[in-house]
Amino acid sequence: MSTSLINKMATELEIPKGVTITYKKSMITVQGPLGKTWKSFKKIPVTIDVTDGKVLLKAQGTRDKSRAIMNTSRSLIRNLCEGVVEGYTIKMKIVFSHFPITVKVEGKTVIIENFQGERGTRKTKIWGETKVLPKGDDVIITGHVLTDVSQTAAEIQNGSKVKDKDHRVFLDGIYKFEKKKGIEN
Repeated sequence: MSTSLINKMATELEIPKGVTITYKKSMITVQGPLGKTWKSFKKIPVTIDVTDGKVLLKAQGTRDKSRAIMNTSRSLIRNLCEGVVEGYTIKMKIVFSHFPITVKVEGKTVIIENFQGERGTRKTKIWGETKVLPKGDDVIITGHVLTDVSQTAAEIQNGSKVKDKDHRVFLDGIYKFEKKKGIEN
């Protein structure tokens, strides 16, 4: 095996200041100023070693697929580190043409009322420690875990889909218009 192939099959990631990473039994735990999160690497074929402020990743094969899995693992760990330091924000816009849509948060549930004049309410789940804040015609979703923030936004958008009508004409709904790093109030 050539040295260039060995270098391609291993990579490292610097741990940011203020972040602690522990790796035990295929579980990575990342703790930072905004909170604590974890990710299981039990079914991901990658060798992980945390030493001296760095995370070393090695692919368990020599094919391009193994290298792609290793790089995906590096991105997952980098997103966890960025999340506990900066956090993530997604902004959504409430769009309606005739019936004003009302969005409320009760516990771990987002309640969408008066969607296209419907008498019943639509409910969606809030994932993890994500915070949802309705402000006028905007809904601001913030949190330190990217997957939880994105999944909450997706559930809100899917929960406000038009049913039994032409979605090209009836454009009512709640749509994502901005995604960025950092927590915004």
